[in-house]
Amino acid sequence: MKFPKCDKTPLGIYPIVDRAYKLRPLYEVGITTAQLRTKDRFRGKALEDEVIEAIAISEEFNVRFFLNDFWELGIKHKAYGIHLGQEDIQDADVKAIFDAGIRLGISTHTRDEIDIAMSFKPSYLAIGPIYETNSKKMVYHPVGIEDLKRWAKGVDFPIVAIGGINSNTIEEVIQTKSADGIAMISAVLEKGEISKEKIKVLMDFLI
Repeated sequence: MKFPKCDKTPLGIYPIVDRAYKLRPLYEVGITTAQLRTKDRFRGKALEDEVIEAIAISEEFNVRFFLNDFWELGIKHKAYGIHLGQEDIQDADVKAIFDAGIRLGISTHTRDEIDIAMSFKPSYLAIGPIYETNSKKMVYHPVGIEDLKRWAKGVDFPIVAIGGINSNTIEEVIQTKSADGIAMISAVLEKGEISKEKIKVLMDFLI
């Protein structure tokens, strides 16, 4: 079992948002990969409606959209991809995701977790947090640039760097030549909403 690739175009700047409507302004400025992570914000029909909207917007722009956690809804509504954490990967029906032809990304924070994730042959691995972050409670120590480079050498899948990356640190991550994608949450926001200007600045680092 080996999950489909994400195609040849680098994942690039990879924003993670908490609402479907925030995807449209991302795509309007050229973002090609994004993720919806609502966590406990919605339940039941409200959650499903949010997922349906996110997938519809992403298909309109032909963008690689990953749904965080809710793999059953991802399968039901044919998301491009699903992203799972280390805890979630143990409970999810990974074979059902694979059989649906959906791509899979997996979070990792340590060398041991990378080995576990690689056993699933995912579409990409997320490694982090690279730096300290306020986007979620810090459970793991920051990976840092050196470990990112060292761990990447033994990985045969695309890597997404995540955690504390912003306009002040992105160049250092890019220079490692270890990350196919760079995930961001607060760095693309201004007062809680998507900032097209911030995204344009971040995307300029990739040129």
